[in-house]
Amino acid sequence: MSHDSRNDRFRVLVDAGISLSSELSLDGLLQRLVEAAAVLTNARYAALGVIDPSGTALERFITTGVDDETRAAIGDEPVGRGLLGAVIREAQPIRLQSIADDPRSIGFPPSHPPMSTFLGVPVLLREKVYGNLYLTEKVDGTPFTDEDEELTRLLAAQAAVAVENARLHESSSRWLRQLESLNEIGNAMASQIELDPVLDIVAARLLELIRARTVLVALVERGGSIRIAAARGETIAPLVGDQLDVDHSKIGRVVRRGRSELVAVLAQDPEVDREIAARMGVTSGLYVPLLVEGRALGVIAAHDREGDDPRFGDEDLRLAESLAKRAAIAVDLAQRVSREAVRRVVEAQELERARLARELHDETGQALASILLGLRSLEQSIDSESALARVGAVRELVVTTLHDVRRLAVELRPSALDDFGLAPAIERLVETYREGSAAGVDLEIRMHAGRLAPDVETTLYRIVQEALTNVTRHADATRISVLLTRTERAVVLVIEDDGSGFDDGEPTSGLGLTGMRERVELVGGRLRVESGRGGTTVAVEIPV
Repeated sequence: MSHDSRNDRFRVLVDAGISLSSELSLDGLLQRLVEAAAVLTNARYAALGVIDPSGTALERFITTGVDDETRAAIGDEPVGRGLLGAVIREAQPIRLQSIADDPRSIGFPPSHPPMSTFLGVPVLLREKVYGNLYLTEKVDGTPFTDEDEELTRLLAAQAAVAVENARLHESSSRWLRQLESLNEIGNAMASQIELDPVLDIVAARLLELIRARTVLVALVERGGSIRIAAARGETIAPLVGDQLDVDHSKIGRVVRRGRSELVAVLAQDPEVDREIAARMGVTSGLYVPLLVEGRALGVIAAHDREGDDPRFGDEDLRLAESLAKRAAIAVDLAQRVSREAVRRVVEAQELERARLARELHDETGQALASILLGLRSLEQSIDSESALARVGAVRELVVTTLHDVRRLAVELRPSALDDFGLAPAIERLVETYREGSAAGVDLEIRMHAGRLAPDVETTLYRIVQEALTNVTRHADATRISVLLTRTERAVVLVIEDDGSGFDDGEPTSGLGLTGMRERVELVGGRLRVESGRGGTTVAVEIPV
């Protein structure tokens, strides 16, 4: 092969990799990849199979060179046996002049086009196989060459990065949706006095996260009956307020057993009330008890996942149990109406924030950093200025996303608060606020050596964080002052702004003041808020 021809093929490979990096749809990305592979190797047919996350089957199979009529005549798509399975299992390229002569071949189904020459390579990244890319029948009738194999392996490596990137994007989006749900429920728990609105938020968020047709929250009443307190979904919204019999309902049985259950077919479960299931028009179920100290306060029930398969899976169950924990805390809080219950809510929020912050920093952050390393390797192999610029644009996007993930992790739970104390953490918070806000911030800290109690430091940090957020959203201020001082008997925090203020007579739960006041009271402190046309002052005093 001539030097110019080789360079032309290499440019096609690089351009294909760059275009793949900009493709948002995974199916579209794979289709473009398969077509690029056929062009690069002059193959008549090309296909790519992607293994599902469980590693047990192909979740996608993309082809080029076979028309719709032939594909329909062939019938079912491959499931990863024969030569295709060997490429995945052995994680090594396979190149043949005659498919029929290889003992690993299992033949072709009826109506399949005749194929003889074969080149298959694993879609591999960091020793993890994502699938296989294979080609058959060069247009000129010759066997596949070493050069074909080399170029196909490079393309398969780019495909592995692209598939990992797409799955990382899906995972990050799923985490962000979960985080938004947890934050919304946490804020509602801190600001709502009534329980049912909180449970309605839980039902609405779970409906969205697991793509269920219906979700309801049922609570055990003092008399032993079960009341449907919240419901989302067209078929069950009118059921809110209905009473269920503990001994003659599936929800009642779940309350008694105190453990989660997945029911694939409701009609086959003798505990399910078929009349109610028929009224609701549902066929599958997920049931999670609201547990506090081993005692079931109620149940979250979801029915019929959207899509071809209405059954729920383990991931759906995990999400439901995560929200059920928050809902259980809210129910326990409303039933006990005690400060200790509120304290547990706040502590649970902080633990969850810390866990999510660690996972964002350690898992998502490291994955994005790995993508950057892969892009850097790609840049070193590019000799086109335009292609280099496009790779640079993708790299900048990944860098921006990485910065956003780290910023979110800091907002959830700054490591500086745990490692260095309140003053450095507030300094970092104010510095970050200055970078993203047009308002000027004056910060003065008068703290002598020594740490405060962890719950006090967390409370004061969250008050500053909430106050700065409120100013940004509502006050339209140009100047903010933050003063933190410690005396022998107390620590005092004063936050002032010159914004529009608000009417003291109006409800202020939307501004987070209820949650701020509860946090301060939990550590034995006092919160004072004054607001008017000249601005707002938030003053906190906590005995030490």
